[in-house]
Amino acid sequence: MKTSSYTGRFAPSPTGLLHAGSLVAALASWLDARAHQGRWLVRIEDVDAPRCIPGAGQAILRQLATCQLLPDEEPAWQSRRGALYARALAQLERAGLAYPCSCTRKDIASWHAARGHAPVRGQALPYPGLCRPERGGPRAQAPCAWRLHTLRCEQKAPAEPNARAFMVNGVLHWHDRRLGAQQQSVSDAVGDFILRRADGLWAYQLAVVVDDAAQGITHVVRGADLADNTPRQILLQSALGAPTPLYLHTPLVLAANGEKLSKQNHAAPLDLSSPMRALNAAAQALGLPAHNTDDADSIPGALAAWVRAWRQMDWAAT
Repeated sequence: MKTSSYTGRFAPSPTGLLHAGSLVAALASWLDARAHQGRWLVRIEDVDAPRCIPGAGQAILRQLATCQLLPDEEPAWQSRRGALYARALAQLERAGLAYPCSCTRKDIASWHAARGHAPVRGQALPYPGLCRPERGGPRAQAPCAWRLHTLRCEQKAPAEPNARAFMVNGVLHWHDRRLGAQQQSVSDAVGDFILRRADGLWAYQLAVVVDDAAQGITHVVRGADLADNTPRQILLQSALGAPTPLYLHTPLVLAANGEKLSKQNHAAPLDLSSPMRALNAAAQALGLPAHNTDDADSIPGALAAWVRAWRQMDWAAT
């Protein structure tokens, strides 16, 4: 029997098929939902249409079904939810928490270079608020993106230490069920991040926050490569008056060269000629015992055993 107090989700992007790392995240989120007798949803995050591969979303759903990871509702598709994102952006604009910006990446890089700020490999340069309303608005007559005014959001965020996430002297604090206490000043580390791109496409950060709120997501279980998105999403949740879920970021699966498996790094799609073998590998990456057979008929029994084992993990109580 499933309860209404827990709703989790797996939210893959159809820029390619699931790989071994993706299955770890999918299995972890499914196990956490089942261990809490909760609901498990699947959301296809196809908001960045130019990067999505035709047919990949349906193929991902088939991969999950082959592994017997079945959602409790029909999958949601971000590409069909633009009206929700538009309403959220309008809400932020009315509150003075979102503004148009004409800056390009070159503009931002030039601003930092002029001040001797060297870029860090793998990290975007923080946006310094050049188009903020108090600084005169957009700097050029060009198609504008929309950005979140992080400094104003931080000033409005809760400061109560008993809240799920709270602000102290401009630093956001929250707790990850596996990683422990976390903190970041979003305005310093990231700056005013994009909500809607200049080409009209919705940005991931806005879409995921709006969707999690609309679907009643209470627990987010995903790979540790997405942990650095969490403070931005919490700040945006606060700005929209949306609840903050509990977060758990799972260990990453690394390639032989030490880099994380990802579609950007051309990770091979899952080999599901033996789905039990693929599930065993994912379970072991999560610290769960391997099942003793590769027979697909044994998948239900293996999943049930892993749910029981998951309840014994350190983070299971939350």
